[in-house]
Amino acid sequence: MRMLAIFRRELTGYFITPVAYVFIIIFLLLAGIFTFYLGNLYERGQADLTPFFLFHPWLYLFLIPAITMRLWAEERRSGTIELLMTMPIAMIDAVLGKFLAAWAFTGIALALTVPVWITANVLGEPDNGVVLAGYIGSLVMAGAYLAVGACVSSVTRNQVIAFVVSIAILFLFVASGSSIVLNFFQAFAPRAVVDVVSTFSFLTHYTAIAKGVLDLRDIVYFGSVMALALFANAVIVELKKAG
Repeated sequence: MRMLAIFRRELTGYFITPVAYVFIIIFLLLAGIFTFYLGNLYERGQADLTPFFLFHPWLYLFLIPAITMRLWAEERRSGTIELLMTMPIAMIDAVLGKFLAAWAFTGIALALTVPVWITANVLGEPDNGVVLAGYIGSLVMAGAYLAVGACVSSVTRNQVIAFVVSIAILFLFVASGSSIVLNFFQAFAPRAVVDVVSTFSFLTHYTAIAKGVLDLRDIVYFGSVMALALFANAVIVELKKAG
C-alpha cells in the first residue's frame, strides 16, 4: 500500500537524524523527573503509577508539537511537498502515513518507559490493569495531540509558527478540564455549561482512563478528534495543492 510506503519513509526519517534520539532522551528524562521527584513516587508509599501518568497531558503539550511541527511545514520549506503531490497517491494516504509514523514513534518513546512500570512492581503490587489502562489512555491521547499538531503544520511552512500555534490550541484542549477553568465557569455559568466545557477537555477523558476506567465514550472522543483533525489536514493540503 502507498500509505505504508509513506509510513516507512517517515518513521525511518526520524531515526536517521538526531531529532528522534534527542526527543526520546528528553521525554524519558522529564518523565523520570516528574514521576520520582515532582510526583514523589517513593515518598507516597503506594505502589502505583499515578504520578507517572498525571503529568503526561502537560508533558505532551510541549513535546508533541516538536514532532508535528515538521510533518508538513518542513515539506513546504524544502519544496519536497511538490514531489509528494506529483506521486500517484491519494492525499488521505499521505496524511495517514505521516500521522501513523509520528504516532508509532511516540509509541516507541512511551514503550521505553516500561522500566518505570517494572520498578513499581518491584517496590510493591500495583494494579497492573490500571497501569495498562493508563498506557492505553496516554497513547490514545498522544494520537489526538499528534493529529491536531499535524493539521496545524499543514497550514504553514514555518516550523516555529506551527510549534507555537499547536501548543496554544492544545493548551485550550487540556486546560478546559482543569479545576481553575472549571471553577471559573462555575462562578457564573449553569452546571450544563460547565459540563460541556469539561467534555471538550483532553484532561477529563484521559484522567478517567488513567484511573482504570476504559469507557468507550472516552476512546470515541479521542478517536473523533483524530478523525476530524486528519480530515481537516487532508482538506487543507488539497486546497493548497489546488491553489
